[in-house]
Amino acid sequence: MSIFGTIYNGTTGLVTFSKGLDVISNNVANLNTPGFKRDDLLFRDLFYQYRNTGEADARFSTYKNGGGVTESGTTTSFTQGDIQQTGNQIDVAVNGNGFLILRDGGQTFYSRVGQFEVDDEGYVISTINDARVAGIDAGGELIDINLSPLRTNPARATTEVSFFNNLSSGSTEHVIEDVRVFDSLGDAHLLKVTFTNNSSTTPRSWLVEVEDENDVTIATGKEIRFQGNGSPLEDFNSFSIAFEPEAAEPVDITFFFGEPGSFRGATSLSAGASSNLAVESQNGFSFGAQTALAFDEDGVLQVAYSNGEVAPGPRLALAWINELQDMQQIGRGLFTFDTPGRLQIDAANEGVMGNIIAASIEISNVELSQEFTDLVIVQRGFQVSSQVVSIANEMLQQLLDSAGGRR
Repeated sequence: MSIFGTIYNGTTGLVTFSKGLDVISNNVANLNTPGFKRDDLLFRDLFYQYRNTGEADARFSTYKNGGGVTESGTTTSFTQGDIQQTGNQIDVAVNGNGFLILRDGGQTFYSRVGQFEVDDEGYVISTINDARVAGIDAGGELIDINLSPLRTNPARATTEVSFFNNLSSGSTEHVIEDVRVFDSLGDAHLLKVTFTNNSSTTPRSWLVEVEDENDVTIATGKEIRFQGNGSPLEDFNSFSIAFEPEAAEPVDITFFFGEPGSFRGATSLSAGASSNLAVESQNGFSFGAQTALAFDEDGVLQVAYSNGEVAPGPRLALAWINELQDMQQIGRGLFTFDTPGRLQIDAANEGVMGNIIAASIEISNVELSQEFTDLVIVQRGFQVSSQVVSIANEMLQQLLDSAGGRR
């Protein structure tokens, strides 16, 4: 190898290790960048020259001369970054496989940065590029997530009231004063329900009377019965009443006391003169305004309302590809992919996709300990390459000085 070749090889080391330092510095600079994925520079050796050297005894040996080093591009590490809470109710972090899908006109971006907000039109958009966040419908098609239809929750009239606890077979009467129901306008009404023991006529039978808030009887002669074990009797475990509030549409309300043979609803067991039968639930509610939003672990948007109701909204779409190095990192936590047909599109917790963690983001996967280790290696490599160039230069200078001395 000539001295000039040595200088060239050392120079390739200086150039390549400088590029390695550039990659490391970018990783460290993005230590706190949400969704950032660290890069690694790939080194590869350059060309080789071979020369056969002949000896006097006709034996040959091969001399190999290396051409130095260069970079072979970078690879991106897609390992999971730590997940931190943000306090923003619609932020999300993907735990496991999957990229969020962001669409802006005809462009599609993929990202692990789930920092979202709602624009003036009600669309959920990404804060990094204002692109609309994609959801997935029941047919597997991508949709834009829009909250406008979910801003309010219309009132629903009560159609069923469920009861639980015990009607003591030893009591003669039990009254529930405040059975709360809703009409079609969402207005609440309190009904009074009176249970009268009718066992002297029919074993384990109770007659029921219902009055409205104006003390007007709206149902009488209703009957429920229980089996010998105290559980509701089939065909006598429910009844319906006609409720006709003023200014609202009439509605039939079913009073339900539990499944026959089950003890999870109402029972009629001996407990002296004390009964504790009460309302377990009713299915009506008043008008509600949106108060909170959050994605659950399946990526379904859960919308909470002022009336206490929680309704499901659209579901987040996720994308995944096995050949992750084919994705192009373009900055701001965004990736593009030229052949979207190779992408798998699905929802969270489906197929290969991970789950969603609400009100959180995934931070950078940069590990400072790894970066410092790589930094030491690059620094030492640069120093040694510099020494090689320096020593070769000194040798060349000595050669020139020697040649000058002979003159």
